[in-house]
Amino acid sequence: MNTTALHAQLTHTLRQTDLPSLGTPYKGKVRDTYRKGDTLILVTSDRLSAFDHVLTTIPFKGEVLNRLAAFWFDRTKHIVPNHVLDVPDANVTVARACQPYSVEVVVRGYLTGSLWRDYQKGTHTAYGVPFAEGLRKDSAFEAPILTPSTKAEYGQHDEPISEAEILSRGLATPRDWARITEAARGLFQEGQKWARTRGLILVDTKYEFGKVGDDLYVIDEMHTPDSSRYWVADEYESRFAKGEDQKMLDKENIRQWLIRERNFSGHGAVPAIPDDVRVDLATKYVAAYERITGTSLALTPGDVHSRIEEHLRAKGYL
Repeated sequence: MNTTALHAQLTHTLRQTDLPSLGTPYKGKVRDTYRKGDTLILVTSDRLSAFDHVLTTIPFKGEVLNRLAAFWFDRTKHIVPNHVLDVPDANVTVARACQPYSVEVVVRGYLTGSLWRDYQKGTHTAYGVPFAEGLRKDSAFEAPILTPSTKAEYGQHDEPISEAEILSRGLATPRDWARITEAARGLFQEGQKWARTRGLILVDTKYEFGKVGDDLYVIDEMHTPDSSRYWVADEYESRFAKGEDQKMLDKENIRQWLIRERNFSGHGAVPAIPDDVRVDLATKYVAAYERITGTSLALTPGDVHSRIEEHLRAKGYL
């Protein structure tokens, strides 16, 4: 991949937005959300978060995430409705405002990442899901499992939670939780099926859901390299047999770099991220987009905020 555009965009990344006329603002780890009535305008920035800290920005990251989420929302709308109303800019989604559930539904097909680290420490029981003993890193589960977490406010930490606790705390009614888990499993199955046709494994992912009246919607993002883990399929077996790390096209790359190169897993001072690491991660995000969608991404360096304003004005949002 030619990284010229990625290097050129390092000084133009979208760290934040300032668009007060769009509505009441809310800043998340990655998205700047503006609400006006029953409509949300979600601007996906280039911010990179890991271990509950915003670390830096990644060239074109917001564009990749927003475009890829739009692709997946369209592909899965027959499984469960989603909140998308319009995509007026590469970084922007106009969405139906839903009442969100305070739970992130994480679906996992393999024992890896934070769950593997929990398994090693013996803290994996918090989800109320049975695990066999003696499992290896990157082992495939017989069937995907759900490992929910609380949805923390910006600057706070998500916490693992069991189904029993979700129901006892009233975070969802039994009926709604049944609908949510059915939808999550259906979305994950569809994602895994499509990823396989693209030479990838959808390893795990997180979903967020909301309601309007009695109608359930999937919201936020879907199957992006930020919210999901992707491995290169034809290398899985050989790497697993040798105990080697999988070839990844997702955010786990930066997590592993932070752990190994900076001994950082969320505690202590946040380390600086060198430009070559930023560009390397951008390369993987773009590669994930192109492999999943089967289309190339034309990257044009420049002022993202000005382009967003121009497109929103043209569509009458500003």
